[in-house]
Amino acid sequence: MEHIFAIVLAIWSALLTAFVGVVGFIAREKNTKLKDLEQMLINTKLEVARDNVTNAEIDKIKDYFDQRFNRLDSKIDQLIQGKINA
Repeated sequence: MEHIFAIVLAIWSALLTAFVGVVGFIAREKNTKLKDLEQMLINTKLEVARDNVTNAEIDKIKDYFDQRFNRLDSKIDQLIQGKINA
């Protein structure tokens, strides 16, 4: 009876060892894949930041166009005033 118990215990230990080994292997593979995906995400964020315009740059461009249109508007007003007074 003790001999059968020892055999069952040995088989159980082997199965548990194999199961833990498979789970460990899968976990390692998933961890490697996750690190690769994190690196790809970081690279993508850098590319997007490099290729796109920032809000500060947009504000600077808007201010430039506003100034240009204000100057154009004032010149048009001067032309209209000159024609009305003439």
